[in-house]
Amino acid sequence: MEYLNEYKKWCTSDTFDEETREELINIKDNQKEIEDRFYKELEFGTAGLRGVIGAGTNRMNKYTVGKATQGLANYIIKKHGEDRGVAISYDSRHMSPEFSKETALILNANGIKTYLFDSLRPVPELSFAVRQLNCIAGVMITASHNPPKYNGYKVYWEDGAQIVPPIDKEIIEEVKNIQDYSEIKKITQEEAESQKLYNVIGKDIDEKYMEILEKLILNPDIIKKQKDLKIVYTPLHGTGNIPVRTILKRLGFENVYIVKEQELPDGDFPTVDYPNPEDPKAFKLALELAKQKDADIVLATDPDADRLGVYAKDSKTGEYKSFTGNMSGLLLAEYELSQKKERNMIPDNGVLIKTIVSSKLADSIAKYYNIELKEVLTGFKYIGEQIKIFEQTKKNTYLFGFEESYGCLIGTHARDKDGIAAVMVLCEAAAYYKEHNLTLWDQMIKIYEKYGYFKEDLLSITLEGIDGANKIKQMMEKLRNNVPAKIGSYKVEKFRDYKTGKIKDIEIKEETSTNLPISNVIYFDLENDSWVCVRPSGTEPKIKFYVGIRGNNIEDAEDKVKQLKDDIKALIETM
Repeated sequence: MEYLNEYKKWCTSDTFDEETREELINIKDNQKEIEDRFYKELEFGTAGLRGVIGAGTNRMNKYTVGKATQGLANYIIKKHGEDRGVAISYDSRHMSPEFSKETALILNANGIKTYLFDSLRPVPELSFAVRQLNCIAGVMITASHNPPKYNGYKVYWEDGAQIVPPIDKEIIEEVKNIQDYSEIKKITQEEAESQKLYNVIGKDIDEKYMEILEKLILNPDIIKKQKDLKIVYTPLHGTGNIPVRTILKRLGFENVYIVKEQELPDGDFPTVDYPNPEDPKAFKLALELAKQKDADIVLATDPDADRLGVYAKDSKTGEYKSFTGNMSGLLLAEYELSQKKERNMIPDNGVLIKTIVSSKLADSIAKYYNIELKEVLTGFKYIGEQIKIFEQTKKNTYLFGFEESYGCLIGTHARDKDGIAAVMVLCEAAAYYKEHNLTLWDQMIKIYEKYGYFKEDLLSITLEGIDGANKIKQMMEKLRNNVPAKIGSYKVEKFRDYKTGKIKDIEIKEETSTNLPISNVIYFDLENDSWVCVRPSGTEPKIKFYVGIRGNNIEDAEDKVKQLKDDIKALIETM
């Protein structure tokens, strides 16, 4: 078996250090573990690497990180970007500092200048630094919101966005061309520093990032009036603690309470099963503190601080209500657009961007403000790509972009989700609505009353290992090749296959183009503004079923989305 040969090579070759060989020799009697570590190479996908930390070809370690970096270095050299350099940051996960330093030194060994942050920093600041320093690329060592055993490696290009076609495919090709780990070039830190290739950055970039964020505020006077707004915040042991506290203090908010148990960086994430602000359990300690302090809003960012989770009070019941990623994105979109409209700041060519799995309520908001609504594939990098296109063509102006997975971007200083900016503007919005005797939850209800009761949800199924990967593949093929006439009680009106780039109108049998890049995603447009989208995760062993409906009121919408999820479960059981 090929994976056994690779395992033996790792156990015996001098290419791998003694610690790595020892770790692998210790599992010599565990065939299942050996197979899982070596049945494939950890794939350098369109977002980079993500996997379980450990020795082996299918793990995150200094060798798989090294191979990815050598491939990236080869690509940068082909593009003559050595002198422009690469910005590198990392989060609080295990091995993040080690992987970031390894990345810097391999790039340096290839004659490429690097700018490594002096300590952990969030994703949005890395994206900002790439642009601020005019780098050719950026690397962020993070596994975002995954469990503690994971780490990852995200690659950004010169515009500050994660790599997109054709650059992603070209870098992937360079990584695949590395046949042996011995091809990875090496240099010591002392040598790299003497050649002025290894550079450490920090406070200067922090200050410039803060200055840019402050300029995004639309209602500074109202913040002064509502400086007593009570804010509970948790960084969930990640990178958000210092930048969030800094920006809120600079704006004048005086009652910011940090969840002490989750304040400091910790790769074990000891207080949560899953460091994800999408998970209600992650808010347990924050909500306890909120009740003690009678907080107005409760906020959490994930470890790399690109995602934001939100709870706010319902003024009628006094209960804290959770916001989905769609809800917080929509609330911020409405706030930004309404305030800009008051100030005549909405240009004729303004655009609101969302991903294909995000709420259709965004379409109604765009229509109300007479701006274009643009849909892109799942992944915030596609929103970043559109901003670059807008800047190049001058045909459109970016106003706001969001995706359902708790991420948005206010401004164009970065080209990825910015959880720090989102915290800042959400607090500004909370102050504004409090001035008008509304909580953020009250305002969310007003948005539904204004545009319609849209509701979305997600069914995520984890299928690990070889068998799981095959099962996910089979499920996608069955849905593709046997398009159902109905899903639950809803008739399928159109079927979009983003792998073929075709949209099929079921009733009139007409085909049109998706006009989006090829992606392994299928989408069912259902009657009554309802929909279902299915896609395998690009970073986890999961297949995801996104659903959306439009109800007559909140209760009706909740009942309908629950029923549609149940219908999807029934459909899965037949596969």
